[in-house]
Amino acid sequence: MRNENYFYSIEDQRTTSIKIKRSIFICTLEYVNSIEKAKNFISRISKENKTATHNCWAYILGEKGDIFHCSDAGEPSGTAGKPMLNTLQSHDMTNIAAVVTRHFGGVKLGVRGLIDAYSTSVKYTLDQKPLKLQIQSMEIDIKVCYEFNDILLNQIKNYLYRIKNTTYTDKIAHRVEIERKDYAAVDGLLSEYQSQGKLKFSLLRPK
Repeated sequence: MRNENYFYSIEDQRTTSIKIKRSIFICTLEYVNSIEKAKNFISRISKENKTATHNCWAYILGEKGDIFHCSDAGEPSGTAGKPMLNTLQSHDMTNIAAVVTRHFGGVKLGVRGLIDAYSTSVKYTLDQKPLKLQIQSMEIDIKVCYEFNDILLNQIKNYLYRIKNTTYTDKIAHRVEIERKDYAAVDGLLSEYQSQGKLKFSLLRPK
């Protein structure tokens, strides 16, 4: 069952190669945020490996990972694309495309063997580096007087995803990022302080 609140992706393309009973399985993962980009990536990797026996693929998109598709690309039905997709989903991934290129080594793996090989190839590649949390966030600019800064930060610390930057002039200016689900609470708090003349804030474009 997928996590409904948090999803992950990767920042940079990553590729690994594993050998299973003489067959070589090369998994390439890429960050994508549209069906068009996913298809372009799959097409590019498949063309780069056009002499391979198979180029099987899967992708997941959307804030909640609710757009997905996969293909066995000539392998027996259900032995490649679906296991790849299941592996991505079990890691709570979104905005990602995977291609597993197989160079057949002369030894048949059977249905169970293929399922394990394709899922293992994706899992091995995901495990190479930490995954990047994908959050639905908003950015807020806050200008606050020096004497109230510590109080402000203490009040909003439980809502902060991160402080993106801070500058110091006659006032302290923070650009903060919060999760979208927390905006109502933060807006209420900041509005009260703004009405008291302790700070000024403005919402930037939603991310």
